[in-house]
Amino acid sequence: MVTPVSDDVREAQLAQAERIGMALVRLNKMHACVAAQMSKAGMDKASFVLLANLMHLGPARSSALAEAVFSDPSTVSRQVATLVKEGWVERRADPDDGRASVLAVTDAGRRLLEERRLMRNQSIARMLADWPEEDLGAFIDYFERFVGDYERALPKFIAESGLGPRSEGEK
Repeated sequence: MVTPVSDDVREAQLAQAERIGMALVRLNKMHACVAAQMSKAGMDKASFVLLANLMHLGPARSSALAEAVFSDPSTVSRQVATLVKEGWVERRADPDDGRASVLAVTDAGRRLLEERRLMRNQSIARMLADWPEEDLGAFIDYFERFVGDYERALPKFIAESGLGPRSEGEK
């Protein structure tokens, strides 16, 4: 069900939101193309997202990783099995509860992330090489702000869109 637009959202704001939304659609299309190429090279996008998030989180339980990527724990569990099989993630005893396990990125997983990150950064740097420094700095500031706001709004957006339940912390 679509939530009605509140009175404080003006038509101009909706037009701006449309431009941003369409730019995101275009960006997602390009990400899908990259994901298809990654899959051909042996790593699907979902696995890469899990690996990168686990690297950021540090050793974590599968349930915490699922929450971090807004995914179902059973789906994450299947994807993690692939990461473990490839040698990019390992299971360790949870230091707080020896009966449970945590997931941790291996040295091979770290190297893979570093290689992919370097390739990504080099490509982006080449793409933006002609931008004036002032424009680039402003873009980065605004883009980071947008992404942070989007991350914070995502759980509510998912819940309002009927795409899935809110996490426990969002009730």
